[in-house]
Amino acid sequence: MNWVRAVEALREQRRPGVLVTVTTVRGHAPRDAGAKMVVTADAEWDTIGGGNLEATAVARARELLTTGATAPETLAMSLSDKAPSEHGQQCCGGEVTLLLEPLPVVPAVAIFGVGHVGLELARILARHDVELHLVDSRAEHVEPARLRCLSDAVARVHVHHSPVPEVVLGQVPPGTHVLVMTHDHAEDAALCDMALRCTHLGSIGLIGSSAKWRRFEVLLRREGHDAAALARITTPIGLPDIAGKDPATIAVSVAARLVQVFRTEAAPARPAGTTADATTGAAGEVRA
Repeated sequence: MNWVRAVEALREQRRPGVLVTVTTVRGHAPRDAGAKMVVTADAEWDTIGGGNLEATAVARARELLTTGATAPETLAMSLSDKAPSEHGQQCCGGEVTLLLEPLPVVPAVAIFGVGHVGLELARILARHDVELHLVDSRAEHVEPARLRCLSDAVARVHVHHSPVPEVVLGQVPPGTHVLVMTHDHAEDAALCDMALRCTHLGSIGLIGSSAKWRRFEVLLRREGHDAAALARITTPIGLPDIAGKDPATIAVSVAARLVQVFRTEAAPARPAGTTADATTGAAGEVRA
């Protein structure tokens, strides 16, 4: 895998990494300006020239990952037998400047049910840099013609037609925020049950009334979920100050709450790939 495909894969998997680029070269060096590599906590792709140069860059990149740094930094190195070396000597005779750029871990959202509310919500979230998964058991609801309104999306949109939508829960990346809003309450219940059995998800939100949730609580307890597990599901979803039952208003409310969660997740003190409760800052679900 080269560095381009590595960046794409890390984004989709919501894994942190650092892009290392040779920006300037004076004299002789193993690679020309523009050479790139990608570094994660346990892997590297492509090369900027090997030897002490590359080993030093990899070590520094992993320090950035450990500290959760988000700002890019430069690293200048001399390639001579008189230069300090921790990983072996390189005496090419040149000087190299590297740019180390932490790759952002973008939010991921999975909307289960692309009905009236789901589509309105997708239209709003599509304007954000997120990995957006749209899931529906009805093929006609995820046809290209119906989703044409998302053709200019900033988000990466992944469309899933799945007669058994719970399967998709196992396919989304770690930390994905799940929103359950299908056309069928039985389908909603099955999704809630499976979501609670998944340990890699972020928040779990369920659209519906308090009466609906009371019925779901009974069903989910019968399936073996205790009070702590049920607390992972938030219903109703969205900002309580935005009232209204029309699809567009509900979508605005839910999207606004998600944006708050995204900002909390992006705080420098939080490790990449974890989720946060928007109210407390602790790992958990979106609170209404």
